[in-house]
Formats: sequence, structure tokens, C-alpha cells
Amino acid sequence: MKRLTALLSVAGLILLSLLVASSGAGDVLDAIEASGWAALLVVLARAVAIALDGIAWRWLLPLGHRVPVRVSVLLRWIREAVNQLLPVAQVGGDFVGARLAGFWRLEGAMAGASVIVDIAVQAGTQLVFALVGLAILVALGHEGEIVRYAAIGLGIGCLLIPAFFIVQRREGARIIGSLLRKLAGGREWLGVSAVERLYERLGDIYANRRGVAAAALLHMGVWLFGSVEVWVTLHLMGHPVSVAEALVIESLGQAVKGAAFAVPGGLGVQEGGYVALCALFGVPPGAAIALSLVKRVPDLVLGLPGLLAWQWLEGRRLLVRTPVVASGDLATEAAA
Repeated sequence: MKRLTALLSVAGLILLSLLVASSGAGDVLDAIEASGWAALLVVLARAVAIALDGIAWRWLLPLGHRVPVRVSVLLRWIREAVNQLLPVAQVGGDFVGARLAGFWRLEGAMAGASVIVDIAVQAGTQLVFALVGLAILVALGHEGEIVRYAAIGLGIGCLLIPAFFIVQRREGARIIGSLLRKLAGGREWLGVSAVERLYERLGDIYANRRGVAAAALLHMGVWLFGSVEVWVTLHLMGHPVSVAEALVIESLGQAVKGAAFAVPGGLGVQEGGYVALCALFGVPPGAAIALSLVKRVPDLVLGLPGLLAWQWLEGRRLLVRTPVVASGDLATEAAA
């Protein structure tokens, strides 16, 4: 698995290098320079988006299980940092977040279930966002292969996302429980009861319909907010697009990146998607690549401190759980 991840990373770097070379490195650098304060604005916008995503996750937790707002934002920040900067197929950070939630005495099954639902809600709203972008693209009079490929990809998503939700229902619990019992040779196994607890917590979360609806609205708002990054950055670069066009670029660009989840950070794939989509609205390749690179700035500016925060929490937890031996006990052990 590590070898495959490394190969995909190298492939992404090669693709990115080819895109920059074919677009002209000078043009890319000129577009980045022309963007001015865009990188700072994008960083600030991303920080707001991360905070809103953290609050959305908190809303999924039933009353009595909710962590403080500052904790939900902190854990979402760490989730994003791990997903964007480490080779974990853009989902490893979610498992890290679920584990860290236990540091605030959130039950493991509830933490895991809440993260699963959060991923599902985020994926579902992203699909809706992409469908809106595709509809706007068609309404703007664009046709051709890119519309056809987008429609096929989103059509597959329309099948996979509902399936993901169905697996989280009781039918999924019975199927997984049956498979685990077969693997255990018919014997009782701890994993079976753990799965049952997980599905009980999933049921509790989905029973909180207001919380799920609020989380979905917040996630949808964050996706729409991402279009502002595109609109502002391209305007500062001297390649203005309308709000509708910015929404198309952002929605379908994020869909392309999401489809390439196995490539760490969507390296190269994100840039290629922006080149193809920006071309529809007269934005040259150099500016499109520059746009993608500017949108990657928050991954480093916010991601690196996020990784440090993760390690600090892990280290603090380790120190708390490590027993301290008194000097008298050390003397007794030495004498022994």
C-alpha cells in the first residue's frame, strides 16, 4: 500500500510538472505574482471553512455527547491537515479525528459513527454542489466532451453515495455482522459486538434529524463559499469570471479532486481539472495552474501547524498516561 501511494505521488508530481512545462513556467509565475493578496485571502477563507466544518460535525452529535465548539474546530483542523499533507488517501485524517475525540471522553463508537456520518453528509453535499455546477455549465450553453464526462462521473456518484448511506443502516449492520461471524468460524467475537455498538450510535445520530440537516446546510455553505476563492483569485490575476462561472470551476474541480482521492492531495489531478474547466471561460492554462497553486497555500499554512497540534495532543496524552515512579520506588527497584 505504501509503495502504491508513493507511486501515485510520483505520478502526480510528474503530471504537475508536465502541466507547468506545457503552460509555461513563466506564465504560471506571472499569474501568481499578479494574484497579490489572493493567497492571504484564501488562507483566511479556508480557516473560516474549517471552523464551519468543525461546527457541522459537532451538530451531528446527539445532545449529551457534544464536545465544546473549540474542540470540534480543533479536531476538524487536524483532520484537514492529515488528509491534505500525509499520504492517507484523503480520509486518514478522519480516523485520526475520531481517535482524538476520545481524549475528550467521547465514546469510541459514537466518535467513529459521527465521523462516518460526517464523511457521508460532506460527500452527499459535494455531489449536490457538483450537480448544480454541471447544471449551470449546461445553462451557460457549454456542450462537448467535458460535459459528457462530468455527467458520467456524477451519474456514478449518484449511485455510490446513496449506497454509502444504505450501508450505514441496519441492513448494513446485519451484513457486516454476518461476515464477521463467518470469519470467526461461528464463534463469538469482540468485533461483532463492536460493529453492533457502532450501528447503534449511527442510529442515534440519524435520529437527530435537526442536527443532520444543520450539518448538511453548513457543509453546503462551505462548498459554495469555496467559489469565492476562485472568483477573487481570478479577478486579482486579471482574468475575471462571473460568480456562476466561478461556481462551475470550483464545484467540478473539487469533484475531479475527490474522484482522485487515492492520489495524495490530488497532486497534478487538481491542476489538470482547473486547466480544463478554466479553459471553458477563456482563462489561460498558466493562470489556471496558478489558481490551483494559490488554493494549495492554505494546505501548508494551516496544515503544518495542524500536524504539530496533532503531535502535541498525542504527546500530551502519552505523558498523562505514563506512570511517574517516585524516587523512593526507584531506590527500592535498584536495591532489588
